[in-house]
Amino acid sequence: MSFILTAIIMFAFWILLSGYFTFTLLLSGVVSSLLVAYWSHDLLIGDVNLSRASGMVFRLIVYLPWLFWQIILANFDIVYRTLHPSMPINPSLIEFDTSLDTDAGVAILANSITLTPGTVTVRADGNGKFLVHAIADAPAESLLAGDMQRRVEWVEKGV
Repeated sequence: MSFILTAIIMFAFWILLSGYFTFTLLLSGVVSSLLVAYWSHDLLIGDVNLSRASGMVFRLIVYLPWLFWQIILANFDIVYRTLHPSMPINPSLIEFDTSLDTDAGVAILANSITLTPGTVTVRADGNGKFLVHAIADAPAESLLAGDMQRRVEWVEKGV
């Protein structure tokens, strides 16, 4: 499956770069795309489980509106902290573990944390260990409550 997807991607890229649609050029594009796909299909896509990947994409689409809402709420919190006369901030580093199994799950959680204002992922390793900088106690406690981790686990595993 990864061979076919890689060949299609390579051929589409060939057409975008070429812009010519003569038989000879299209044939050489097909041949070149098939050769590149044969040599490198495992590098571009890897092993694909189409049913799992499509389910994960659907769950990610469902997850995104919740994430956007959290980003909006965090922006208001940061504006409040910035404009408050005493600037109620208490920067801290927090470390926590998750049960995320895949690189995609770790990347989704790390990026979700960083996209949410007031928190930045400092380190995320493949074993599900995270080190996060939080600007105040409230964002740190919210992150440690685990709602975001549970939602990303649902995106990753469907459970």
